Amino acid sequence: QVQLVESGGGLVQAGGSLRVSCAASGRTFSRNAMGWFRQAPGKEREFVAAISWSGGSTYYADSVKGRFTISREKAKNTVYLQMNSLKPEDTAVYYCAADRATWSLVVSTRAADFDSWGQGTQVTVSS
Repeated sequence: QVQLVESGGGLVQAGGSLRVSCAASGRTFSRNAMGWFRQAPGKEREFVAAISWSGGSTYYADSVKGRFTISREKAKNTVYLQMNSLKPEDTAVYYCAADRATWSLVVSTRAADFDSWGQGTQVTVSS
């Protein structure tokens, strides 16, 4: 059974940092682009960041560019999201996901293109 399990969320003050992790089990995702999405109460799920299957390309939402960094460690089948300079508007449940395409040269930012999802981890930023 394929599983993506997020961890590392929590409560942090504005301006602080958190690193959330996504560990995959059941199969390798080394051939898939991986992404992070988030959903705040009353809002739609939105794209945050994505990384290509090789790790050579990364993409960010404008709202997090320069503050968040996505990375992957293939040997551990794990993807990370380092979040710095956090703001109250970053408060949301953060989900990791695997793109259904393998070896793709194009990294999607659309949730519909990701077919494996974790259960989410809560990140709360207090002002």
